[in-house]
Amino acid sequence: MKQFFIRLFNLMFGVFLIALGVVANIKANIGYAPWEVFHVGLSKTTGISFGAAALIIGIIVIVIVTLLKEKFGLGTILSMILFSVFVDLIFLVDVMPVAEHFIVGLAMLIAGAFTISIGTRFYIKSAFGAGPRDNLMVVLTRKTKLPVGVCRGMVEVVVTLIGWALGGMVGVGTIISALAAGPCIQITFRVFKFDVKAVKHETLADTFRFLAGKISRGKTNP
Repeated sequence: MKQFFIRLFNLMFGVFLIALGVVANIKANIGYAPWEVFHVGLSKTTGISFGAAALIIGIIVIVIVTLLKEKFGLGTILSMILFSVFVDLIFLVDVMPVAEHFIVGLAMLIAGAFTISIGTRFYIKSAFGAGPRDNLMVVLTRKTKLPVGVCRGMVEVVVTLIGWALGGMVGVGTIISALAAGPCIQITFRVFKFDVKAVKHETLADTFRFLAGKISRGKTNP
């Protein structure tokens, strides 16, 4: 159980860093990352918070991947809920200023990208399953037989256009975010000497079986 709680901490800490990086990208004020364009657009259109918009979209994505018979883990659900809570709390505290100059905004965008990358490392290390959007990439790749990069690109173009139509900011930062995400993650994983291929994610059923076994053994060994 000690190892289980360490993994749970990695998940929570990783999601917090991802939320922090996303807020930094938005506060950079030079154009949001593709999914953030969508979240902000939905938030502006409906009047709900950014976190609530992200949660609604996450739930819709999980329903889609479930209907397409893709398995997901505890981390898929927890990351969706925790991200929504963390990002709204960070906005509420409001200690991060909005960039007023392009250079400052660019620095915030890059810092945000690396913060998200570090958070991703902790999140993946927890091995509780991929996030909703990553699961969507997997299922689309499996169904269409197209490379994952192509599937990701198509989805990000679609959500960017929808978000832009709803009022989300599209700018040079949107392009930079899309292009910088991969290299930032590669650099971060190299610095941490983290091999993502060595991580074996467990499904929600695996986690339930593990916890049920621990509870059962605890009852028989008072």
